[in-house]
Amino acid sequence: MKKIIVVLSLVAFAGTAFAADVIEMKKGVKFAHKAHQEKVGDCKVCHEKGPGKIEGFGKDLAHGKSCKGCHAEMKKGPVGCKDCHK
Repeated sequence: MKKIIVVLSLVAFAGTAFAADVIEMKKGVKFAHKAHQEKVGDCKVCHEKGPGKIEGFGKDLAHGKSCKGCHAEMKKGPVGCKDCHK
């Protein structure tokens, strides 16, 4: 039983151990993953279904609730076009 718990814990936290520091996205956007991970703390805020790529992520999600929406709500981070699209 102890071994199963250890294995499940390793699988659950493997994404944080191997996550990229900066992710280069489309249209010249660079996403500081490690910095966001440290500030937000809970991976499920963005990765609702677990580690890995965010399902359905694209322009609408980035400009809506995920990126721009979170920055506006927290009153921190870029919200203007040229702030992200260099």
